[in-house]
Amino acid sequence: MYPMPVEQWKSPVTRRLYKLSLPIALVIWLLPMIAVLVTSVRSTEELAEGNYWGWPKHFALIDNYREALTTSPMLHYFFNSVLITVPSVIGSIALASMAGFALATYRFRGNTALFATFVAGNFVPVQVLMIPVRDLSLQLGLFNTLSALILFHVSFQTGFCALFLRNFIKQLPFELIEAARIEGAGEWTVFVRIILPLIRPALAALTILVFTFVWNDYFWALCLTQGDDAAPLTVGVAALKGEWTTAWNLVSAGSILAALPSVAMFFAMQKHFVAGLTFGASKG
Repeated sequence: MYPMPVEQWKSPVTRRLYKLSLPIALVIWLLPMIAVLVTSVRSTEELAEGNYWGWPKHFALIDNYREALTTSPMLHYFFNSVLITVPSVIGSIALASMAGFALATYRFRGNTALFATFVAGNFVPVQVLMIPVRDLSLQLGLFNTLSALILFHVSFQTGFCALFLRNFIKQLPFELIEAARIEGAGEWTVFVRIILPLIRPALAALTILVFTFVWNDYFWALCLTQGDDAAPLTVGVAALKGEWTTAWNLVSAGSILAALPSVAMFFAMQKHFVAGLTFGASKG
């Protein structure tokens, strides 16, 4: 049922080939990111000379990143991304935790159909929703506003989070909830005092996932915004492109700056993320 550990493989040649192939595959996978990182410290003169893949002769780390921050309103884009991401994460996690609790603990008519709706919603391609969502934002007067992006992300991420949390809560012993109800605890007390502490690893894992999805979103930010007023950081990086030529070192520096918050959050909450993914994986 489970893959055999590498140490238990019978053929020593196969084990050696496997261990040798891992660093090669890792380098190939990291090659685009390494290229972007090296380009972000390359000087404009070297790019003009055609030195795209060679090792930089002169490092322009401070100049490139300072110019990326000053030649375009990157701080404004960063602030917009924060205003979009934080409410979206809080709203989707809060709604999904309550929906997951209801779907996992209450038996009512339509429970299975409602849960199937959450599951089916995760299989809808986002490109199909582009025109209806854009038209709806125009009709409601929300186009090119932060509220449009927040509402869309909350509605779109809540389905996935509710599916995730419903399965986690379903694994909890129902006797804990019954015991709390017998002691006179209300449903809100059961949810806040018992369920939420027990699913804390799952909440941490979902927080990282939703934060990464929303922060790195480019498609919906491009569809629902126009100009710099409500544009997040992912769209703002495109503003670093020139009208006739593109300074790829500045674009690479802006891309690195845009990726830093999600990477930093993942490493800061790595233990909680792994615990949330392995929660309930073993008995006992």
